[in-house]
Amino acid sequence: MTQILAAKDINIRYLIDNFGLQLAEDEQFIREFQDNLPEITELEKQLLDRLKAGFINLLTYPPLLENVVKLSVVGPLLFIAGFYLSPFQVKAEKSIQIQDEDDGVIIDGRLDILLLKDQFWVMVIESKKAAFSIEEGMGQLLAYMWASPHPEKPTFGMITTGGNFIFIKLVRGETPRYALSEQFSIRRRDNELYSVLQIFKRLSQLA
Repeated sequence: MTQILAAKDINIRYLIDNFGLQLAEDEQFIREFQDNLPEITELEKQLLDRLKAGFINLLTYPPLLENVVKLSVVGPLLFIAGFYLSPFQVKAEKSIQIQDEDDGVIIDGRLDILLLKDQFWVMVIESKKAAFSIEEGMGQLLAYMWASPHPEKPTFGMITTGGNFIFIKLVRGETPRYALSEQFSIRRRDNELYSVLQIFKRLSQLA
C-alpha cells in the first residue's frame, strides 16, 4: 500500500536514508554563492536599508508569523531582485509530489514560493516563523527541490525566517549532493541583505 508523507514532516535523515542524499564538502560545489556576484546600486542599498529597519521594527511586535515574513521581507526582496519581471514567473502555494517507486512512498506538500523561468525550476523559497530556526525547514525545502521537473539541472533554494537567510544547492544524479551557503543575518551590524540580493542576482543570471 502506498504511504503518503507530508513534506513538512520530512527531515534530512529521511532524505539520506531513502534517497542517498550526501552533503558536498567541496568548496567548489557552491561557487555560485561566492564568485562573480553582481554589484548592487546605491538605490538598491537604500531600499535594503529600509527593508532591514522595517523588519527589525516588526520584531518589536511579536509574534512575527510566516505571512508577515513573506509580506515584509521575501516579497520586497524578490521585487528588488527583478523576479517579478519577464522572463521570470512567481508561483505561490504550488502542489508537489515526490514518489519513491521502490518503497511505495509519496511525499506530498506545497511550496511557499516557486520561481520559474522558461518553465524550469529556478528557486524555491520556504519562509518560516521568525521564532523558528533555519534548520527546522531544511529537510522540507530539500524535499521540495527534489521535485524539480528537470533533475538534470542544479536546483537552488533559499530558506529564511525573515531575520536569517541561507541558500541551498542540490544536484541530482547517481550520487545526489547538496551544500549550503553561509548564513546571512539581518541582525548583524553590516546589512547582509546586500549579499542576499547579490546571490539572487547571480542565480537569476544562471537560470
